[in-house]
Amino acid sequence: MDASKSSPVSIDDISATLKTIGLDTVPQQPNTYPALNPFDIYRSHVAELVAQVIGVEASKIYPALQTTTKTDYGDLQLAVPALRIKGKDMKEFTKEIAEKFPDSPLVLPPVVSGIALQFFFKPEPLTSLVMPSVLKSGSAYGWNTNVGLRDPADPAAGRKKIIVEFSSPNIAKPFHAGHLRSTIIGGFIANLHEGAGWDVIRMNYLGDWGKQYGVLAIGFDLYGSEEELVKNPIGHLYDVYVKISKKAAEEADLIKSIKADIVGLQEKGESTAELEARIQKVEAEGVDQAARDYFKRMVDGEQVALGIWKRFRDLSIEKYKQTYARLNIRYDEYSGESQVKDESMDLAAKLMHEKGVSEESDGAVIVDLTKYSKKLGKALVKKKDGTSLYLTRDIGAIFERLEKFKFDRMIYVVASQQDLHLAQLFKIVEAIGRKDLAEKCQHINFGMVMGMSTRKGTAKFLDDILRDVGEKMHEVMRTNEKKYQQVDDPERTADILGISAVMVQDMRGKRINHYTFDMELMTSFEGDTGPYLQYAHARLCSIYRKAVEAVPDVAAVDLTTVDLTLLKEPHAVDLVRQLAAFPDVITTTLKTLEPTTVLMYLFKMAHSSSSSYMHLQVVGQEREVMLARLALYVAARRVLHNGMRLLGLDPLERM
Repeated sequence: MDASKSSPVSIDDISATLKTIGLDTVPQQPNTYPALNPFDIYRSHVAELVAQVIGVEASKIYPALQTTTKTDYGDLQLAVPALRIKGKDMKEFTKEIAEKFPDSPLVLPPVVSGIALQFFFKPEPLTSLVMPSVLKSGSAYGWNTNVGLRDPADPAAGRKKIIVEFSSPNIAKPFHAGHLRSTIIGGFIANLHEGAGWDVIRMNYLGDWGKQYGVLAIGFDLYGSEEELVKNPIGHLYDVYVKISKKAAEEADLIKSIKADIVGLQEKGESTAELEARIQKVEAEGVDQAARDYFKRMVDGEQVALGIWKRFRDLSIEKYKQTYARLNIRYDEYSGESQVKDESMDLAAKLMHEKGVSEESDGAVIVDLTKYSKKLGKALVKKKDGTSLYLTRDIGAIFERLEKFKFDRMIYVVASQQDLHLAQLFKIVEAIGRKDLAEKCQHINFGMVMGMSTRKGTAKFLDDILRDVGEKMHEVMRTNEKKYQQVDDPERTADILGISAVMVQDMRGKRINHYTFDMELMTSFEGDTGPYLQYAHARLCSIYRKAVEAVPDVAAVDLTTVDLTLLKEPHAVDLVRQLAAFPDVITTTLKTLEPTTVLMYLFKMAHSSSSSYMHLQVVGQEREVMLARLALYVAARRVLHNGMRLLGLDPLERM
């Protein structure tokens, strides 16, 4: 059933199928892949036939053929003005093309709709092309790995390399909603490119450097517990950080209060020496100065200080890995602010200076980007005290990554609050003479999550979020005791359902949109939710199991050999159309990088499958009809499975 032994259809397979319906050659325009995408066959075929009618090269017609949003409008549509043929009345010209359009074994005569032509695929040939492609390709269906080649005409040139930087939490701080969104979207983008044949480096650029780690080290001396650190490093370090930060805040308030007292004494003409000495003592012995001193020891490379920091970092990363695994997320590289070398930042500063990009301003160093765009403003790259800022560090990181990975593209999955920062970064890289490098970098932004809360009410750690949603799903599952008893591992199933609920709610709208974290809505089995999508997949799995239970020898049948001409019903044809569209959905998504494009397609397909069950029953039918319908549902399950895995979901077979 799983079709794990995939052997995608070949051009010879396609050619043999087309010959049975009257086409001697496989329609194939340049840069199309008929063995991988059924729609490529149809677009090429229609382009060739229209070319015969109007005397224009098919290669110029092909790009104007568009898939439709609704099958009521056809499977393909041609806006005739897009052909850019001058001196014609477009309405009359559209009618003329329709009237002269040759008979085709693949498509019905075109339907005129104003100045557009609608092309409807003939059901039987479509089924004979699509179904074997899905069943034979298995987990590879939908993907065109040629996309990832540097030169499709020369595979020896190798695959394009992409870095996807995503998630990037700050050690010892809450894994907040922004990190959750970055994790989900970044994981999807990495999966998308990997499926398309790119060489993908998944990078987690941790917030792991700065004075706050001095604060953390001081705090651990005062409040830390070895046992708690090992048990829950991220949570414990956060608790320590909160406590030491509170102590630092109390010291700051004390200094503020003393300064107010000093002003009072000065007004009275009394001595303030004692109070000033007290301020100096608090400042010298306080958390802030101790943290600065500790961080300086780290910067200077003192092994004891670096050893403690490294232990915090390593333990946190191990914990992150466990949590990411639940989301089907993995990383090839755990980088971070600490990993950017001083030499790289020095090189960035030198390049900015030599190219006249940076300038001094009141002892600091800035880059005036208003000459390129007022929106970019002026960027501070070095403080008065000589401390480099994020921009310098990020410029250094780009050059380091280029040298190490030789990437063709790098995507930063970062919230829209950082739009200005990333825009400044790319413009500076361009301004120092590396426009080629700047053009390889892309910022994929996203909106905010509102209404998210946890039991703690403050720290929004990912584990807390997933635990709460998983427990909610467990409660929902228990409301149907009969089904609950049939699930082998209810806790694991509830966890997967909870994760699916969170991820699907995140991906329902366009990335840039804000959305409200709604526990009740996301955990519902009604409507377009993660649990509903999991239910749709599990139900398709159930159809196969019940067929095998009823007719055991079905398990040994090669479903690619069954009589697919029996799939004539409108519901069957509609489902086949949905299956045919999946490779196009992937192609579109590679351009938009919008998870919702794939998600909405999966919901549409799940609805199409669900609406067919009453009309296309499997068990109890005449054997050949049973096998044809079973093949259809196995193909639907395969595409739903492929799409869910692309989104980062773990498809359930029982629930």
